[in-house]
Amino acid sequence: MNSFQTLFHQLKAELQKSIVGYDALLSDVLVAVFSGGHVLLEGVPGLGKTFLVRTLSQVIGLEPGRVQCTPDLMPADILGTHIVNENEHGRRVMFFEKGPVFKNLLLVDEINRATPKTQAALLEVMQERHVTTGGERHALPEPFFVLATQNPMEMEGTYPLPEAQLDRFMFKIKVPFPDLESLVEISRRTTGFTEPTLKSVLSGAELMKLQRELAEMPVADPVARYASQLVLATHPEQPGVLPEMKRFVAYGSSPRGLQSLIRGARVWAAVQGATAVSTDDIRAIAHVALRHRIILNFEGEAQQVKVDELITKLLDQVKTPAQQAA
Repeated sequence: MNSFQTLFHQLKAELQKSIVGYDALLSDVLVAVFSGGHVLLEGVPGLGKTFLVRTLSQVIGLEPGRVQCTPDLMPADILGTHIVNENEHGRRVMFFEKGPVFKNLLLVDEINRATPKTQAALLEVMQERHVTTGGERHALPEPFFVLATQNPMEMEGTYPLPEAQLDRFMFKIKVPFPDLESLVEISRRTTGFTEPTLKSVLSGAELMKLQRELAEMPVADPVARYASQLVLATHPEQPGVLPEMKRFVAYGSSPRGLQSLIRGARVWAAVQGATAVSTDDIRAIAHVALRHRIILNFEGEAQQVKVDELITKLLDQVKTPAQQAA
């Protein structure tokens, strides 16, 4: 997997020609891409979330699409619709006009501004990877990824994603505000007329081949058991869980959380040059894989409990196989 390690760092270096800082964020996004998962990016406006998707599509050689969500956006606006047109014989026939969802890398900007009807249509497509309309089934191009953004500040006129819909995203990644050095570098790079020339490091076909190879990385039973114990420890009704979990959490992670942990850990292990997944790889992925799957109850919301802090305590509480043996 050393060649993959080199490729991963090449991709990241190419992205960092345009994107200042965000080392951990870029790693997490690339891990999700190589795992074949969708990503929810959360951050205040102006942090480069949209720019990240455009840059990523250039570097991986994928066709980008974009949907700007508004309350009046309808499912047909993103999926496509049937229109009446003339064929080569001059007869009027129905044609399916494909929507922006028929791209390899789809940016869904401010997903929480779309109505529940439109959100549901989009999230169904993310799961099924095809569009069914008028009795016809249209497959989406492969590979297919959704990077959705949401702004945590403005809640007026928004429709927060239901828990079941959030679960469709493999990772939820928080986009932090840049530090002083990064801001200075951003001012240097982005206030002129020239943009860096990015080269395509990978093609869609090569990406899919790598995804299949990475999915074969072995996961030992003790490691899978540890990941399963982590997921169970997010459920407040389980015996022996953290007191904070019992007090502040309404619902824990679904089995999709476990799948995301294992799939992400396989890629993370390959990035480290390993040949098998370890508990350290599971721990490295835990926050991005579980933070949107732990749902706070009323008291947790009222106390403004931070889910990331709960996950950190969880990682301290659940013993790894090595700790159990000691």
